Amino acid sequence: MDVLGSLLAGPRARGAFLMRVLLDPPWGVLARDRAPLTVVCVTRGFTWLVPEGGAPVRLEQGDLAVLSGGASCLVADDPATAPEAFIEPGGCGVGPTGEDLCDALDRGVRTWGSGGAGATELLVGTYQLAGEVTGRLLRALPPVAVVREGEWDCPLMPVLAAEITRDEPGQDVVLDRVLDLLVISALRAWFARPEAEAPAWYRAYGDPVVGGALRLMRDHPAHPWTVASLAARVGASRAALSRRFTALVGEPPMTHLTGLRLDMAAELLRAPDATVESVARRVGYGSAFALSTAFKRERGISPSQFRDGA
Repeated sequence: MDVLGSLLAGPRARGAFLMRVLLDPPWGVLARDRAPLTVVCVTRGFTWLVPEGGAPVRLEQGDLAVLSGGASCLVADDPATAPEAFIEPGGCGVGPTGEDLCDALDRGVRTWGSGGAGATELLVGTYQLAGEVTGRLLRALPPVAVVREGEWDCPLMPVLAAEITRDEPGQDVVLDRVLDLLVISALRAWFARPEAEAPAWYRAYGDPVVGGALRLMRDHPAHPWTVASLAARVGASRAALSRRFTALVGEPPMTHLTGLRLDMAAELLRAPDATVESVARRVGYGSAFALSTAFKRERGISPSQFRDGA
């Protein structure tokens, strides 16, 4: 798997929150659900996104935005429009005084709106659990990544539009997979842009020495790597590799390896039959205890709690 494929292997929705939204101006919705990753597709009209602490971004029909990091974001017909609905964790909508809007704004299967045909139509997909998206991917993305209609050729947005309002057996699974493919396709197009701000470690793959060390870590995470053994494999001295790696990646080799192993562990823990012991062996820890100690130190919860969605 190449470096981009490794980065994009993460999105795997499990019962993602998906909604078709129909709105007429003036309208404003403040998303404060703290979701790790949200996709907003404009299928009719336009919308403004105003991320917390960021500049307003206008999306036109055919554009797509990926919001990451869990910060709140105003979605509105105009940046100056005050929100009249607030999206809480789990996708519940409430009004300015806390009144429940879910029933009031219900427009049918996975459809929500203020009434009328809707001058603006949005498709919104939300990954609600951190375990559904890898930490490496979230750290690689800005708060708002926009892909314009003319920048990619992808048939998946119409597919999502056609599937989102269907009510058939297994439909949730179909929508999860369509959402995953849409996100992967959009991010592949976004990372291909020259101005995309890829993380330092991603750019460092182009270096003949550091890139070789990164590939060894990624392809063989369970190997008992040291700086000396990595340096020997890439034909550099220990000091030279450590110095060059830190300068290009932004952290020492062993620190990066620890983060990579824990990210991989988080991905593996999502498998239904995964055990902490088996995952520990696959990512280079000698025991479940050793993995649990490192995982809790870095993420604040144990691998078992992470696997169970705590």
